[in-house]
Amino acid sequence: MDQRTHNPNSPIHLTILAPAHNEQDNVDRLVSEVFAALDTAGVASEFIIVDDCSTDQTADRVLRQMASHPRLRLIRMQRDGRTPPGKGNGQSAAFYAGIRAAQGEFIGMLDADLQNDPAEFIAMLKLQRQHNADLVQGDRSHARKDNFVRRASSAVGRFFRKLILADVVRDTGCSLRILRTSYARQLPLQFRGTHRFIPIGTAHLGGSIVQMPVNHRPRIAGETKYGFGITQRAIPGLVDCFAMRWMDKRRRSVRCNEIAAQNTAQTAAVNTPQIHTATTAPAATPSGASHA
Repeated sequence: MDQRTHNPNSPIHLTILAPAHNEQDNVDRLVSEVFAALDTAGVASEFIIVDDCSTDQTADRVLRQMASHPRLRLIRMQRDGRTPPGKGNGQSAAFYAGIRAAQGEFIGMLDADLQNDPAEFIAMLKLQRQHNADLVQGDRSHARKDNFVRRASSAVGRFFRKLILADVVRDTGCSLRILRTSYARQLPLQFRGTHRFIPIGTAHLGGSIVQMPVNHRPRIAGETKYGFGITQRAIPGLVDCFAMRWMDKRRRSVRCNEIAAQNTAQTAAVNTPQIHTATTAPAATPSGASHA
């Protein structure tokens, strides 16, 4: 399905969503690779880039690409008093904004730094259909070449997530995933750091999860936005685990049905023939049968 001939009125099956903060040198290749994957997948789709308060030319590069890609959309985050100087509102907030703009039944998420391979979405879509899964979560653990400190901190993080939240997803830090939109919109991503709990949040909502090994590529342009170590990730991550458990323990079902008022005249018209029939000629009940 070539994106130039895609019918804009067709129901969208998949929205690809990528938060970007100062990724100007990655935008062109990102757009090219995402649409190549979508055209191979052959599903009605769109691609949303969320510019998270970039101070470079990220938004301008996206706007330039939009001239030749009608399925490409740009959402720009706004600064407020809580936005750190020179930084964005964070990946969680950017995902939250993009999810609310998405029109697809499913949302494919990835980072804008090109370390996630958009071609993986093709296999993820097949796996989702095969298992009717609500979330297909990428797992980079077999492909990463991290040093000892990072591997150790990841292992400690998995231990505490399993202990506190019963989280068994191996690579919760992998943004590459396909998630059913109805679940994505229930996640509390307006809170900083909660994007790392998308898999367990989906599980707490009753969603089914399938994990899939995915490729992990080195960054070739731009700078990493995330540190690692005790003070930058380990301690805040542990605090966030308790915050997620606090929210889950207090979650209440919001499922409901609207009960329409009965039309009195219409109800009488429906019941009258039944009363008349019963009065003039009662039906015999066969032996052994019971009334409904």
